Amino acid sequence: MIRIGIVDDHAIVRSGLRQFLADNVDFRVTGEAGNGREALELARGGEVDVLLLDISMPDQSGVDALAAIKARFSDLPVLILSGFPEAHYATTLLRQGASGYLNKECDPEEIATAIRTVARGRRYISPAVAELLADGVGGGGERPPHELLSERELQVFLRLAKGETVGDMAKAMFLSVKTVSTYRSRVLEKINLATNSDLTYYALKNGLIQ
Repeated sequence: MIRIGIVDDHAIVRSGLRQFLADNVDFRVTGEAGNGREALELARGGEVDVLLLDISMPDQSGVDALAAIKARFSDLPVLILSGFPEAHYATTLLRQGASGYLNKECDPEEIATAIRTVARGRRYISPAVAELLADGVGGGGERPPHELLSERELQVFLRLAKGETVGDMAKAMFLSVKTVSTYRSRVLEKINLATNSDLTYYALKNGLIQ
């Protein structure tokens, strides 16, 4: 039996996933969460074998949640189930510890296959993600600047793009204002932008925030 935790801020999405997963005799949904902090609590409870995680959530984004979960529970498979196309986040999140990445528009049976795959300790690479990875290895197509950011830089970038202040970010991320400011400078330099407004425009244009 594979115990599954569902993390999504939309109750209707959680309900639909729960109903679909209940049709599989080897699955059991043992917990749900509506934001990143609750996701961490779900992982801490130890009653899940696979975590299904959305990345666009209030309070704490799935990107932040993934980092926090993998830092504390490195062996817990986290399968990203996102409304964003694979090209926007997949390779970055796989690099940061996700066991797989699926678009919410995928066939439901692919979700079941992915859960069984990551539960065995393997990564699930969909055809769309495999193509992206192949392009990266083969040098086919230039990687967008945000894919060059480190895990922490990506967290800072997304928070800045959503309008958070450096002071608020420092408190939320348990960092000093000076450290966050340093990350901000690095992000602007790597993406070749000048202001927070530029970051917001870049994130919207590339579908990284809604």
